[in-house]
Amino acid sequence: MIYFTQDYLDFFKNLAANNHKKWFDENRKTYETVVREPFKIFITAVIRALQEIDSEIVLEPKNAIFRINRDVRFSKDKTPYKLFNSAIISKNGRKDKTYPGLYLELNPEKLAIFGGVYMPSTVEVRKIRTYIMDNPTRFKKILADKDFIKTFGKIKGTQHKRLPKEFVEAAKKQPLLWHKQWYYETDLAPNIIVQDNLLETVVAHYKIAYKMQHFFIDALYS
Repeated sequence: MIYFTQDYLDFFKNLAANNHKKWFDENRKTYETVVREPFKIFITAVIRALQEIDSEIVLEPKNAIFRINRDVRFSKDKTPYKLFNSAIISKNGRKDKTYPGLYLELNPEKLAIFGGVYMPSTVEVRKIRTYIMDNPTRFKKILADKDFIKTFGKIKGTQHKRLPKEFVEAAKKQPLLWHKQWYYETDLAPNIIVQDNLLETVVAHYKIAYKMQHFFIDALYS
């Protein structure tokens, strides 16, 4: 099924050149017709498809989809609108950015698919490190999965310059213990957004990341 037309991509291209409230208000009808409603329908389909794989995903689209409005309170960039649509599909949706799930971002430059743990607290970082240290074989096996490597490459994220003593020895064998974020991502060509295999592509990526995602869920909540 095709969820988006070229008009979806064109809207964001035009918004990039006219990122202000007057233009947006003048084109609000177009936004609602070719962007907001199709994205809601698509995310609804993604949720339903992923529920067949992971029963813990019980989520309304409105709780997965981010607003197009930017939070400019602490930003030098005061343009009011994002140049993409995005959503988090997980047990807790967009209200919990730490809970491992599937993050999607659709814009004229790419289809971005993310997973892992992006914004953990200090306590959550310690939990993940401890779980990695206590389950080295399982973690190593998931990291070495050929499909995961081919699709997402390696685990990314910022690192601490200093490591608590209890992790130093284990970090010699597993450098990812230095991390304070553990996420993975891939960018696909934007033309996939307007093709009829978009949903199948997203679901396939979710399946490939499933074991890694649930490793981090176990680390945080088991």
